[in-house]
Amino acid sequence: MRILNFGSLNVDYIYEVEHFVLPGETISSDHLTITTGGKGLNQSIALSKAGLTPFHAGAIGKADEGMLKGLLDSNGVNTEFVEMHTDPSGHAIIQVDKHGQNCIILFGGANQQIDEEFVDKVLENFNEDDIILLQNEISSIAYIMQKAYLKGMKIYFNPSPASIKLYEYPMHYVDTIILNEVEGEQLTGESNIDNILDSLLKKYPEIKVVLTLGEDGVAYADKHRCEYCGIYESSVIDTTAAGDTFTGYFISCIVKGMDIKNSLKFASAAAAIAVSKLGAACSIPSLKEVEEFIIKFNR
Repeated sequence: MRILNFGSLNVDYIYEVEHFVLPGETISSDHLTITTGGKGLNQSIALSKAGLTPFHAGAIGKADEGMLKGLLDSNGVNTEFVEMHTDPSGHAIIQVDKHGQNCIILFGGANQQIDEEFVDKVLENFNEDDIILLQNEISSIAYIMQKAYLKGMKIYFNPSPASIKLYEYPMHYVDTIILNEVEGEQLTGESNIDNILDSLLKKYPEIKVVLTLGEDGVAYADKHRCEYCGIYESSVIDTTAAGDTFTGYFISCIVKGMDIKNSLKFASAAAAIAVSKLGAACSIPSLKEVEEFIIKFNR
């Protein structure tokens, strides 16, 4: 089984601030960190740190080859399907407040230059029962879903950032959707957790839903069962890559044959470590860190 993450690659500009800037307001930042990011890149590194060997497909500006492709390479991610473009790489402007919460402005850049020809070239290397992971930060998502489904690949989808484009995607092709409460509400129009789960399962009866709930933990539902898992307490410094860390570790646990309940717990522990560190990709813990964290927590 091969695992392909067809996703974004970004340069992140992280500004530490007292509070998020308001309309018409100018504020000062205490510190600027320039680092790597993009939900695609973060999730590939999370998959790798969780013990898998993922392939990453995506596009970057030539100027960022060393920074972005180099980071994936150094973390054991296969980058033979990362394409160089003359357009600049995608980037994000991230404010992190004193409570560790963040708000993000995302510029697509080369991530929005993924065309059908490139998709076909990549997917010809993958087969039935391989896994493909998608987010919502690159172009041609609907086409990728269609082609992957026809090949018999198992599609995991993290619909972030949520946008009107989601309604154009063939969601009935998705095996597992991993999303947060905000995205769940935007996708279903429901605000209650149970109603979000019920709405998604009613519309897509075969889908598996993983709904992250912040401080309230995470919920899983499919047509047969529902599971809830609480969080692991940790000091919150920066929540930027928490969801990406959870996604990578959850998929890894499933691939390794772990049951749903323990997969949720293990992925939640990884996310708890990630929020205790500043940054995106650099905050994703190793498998050993997560295992030691769980042992310490359970003492």
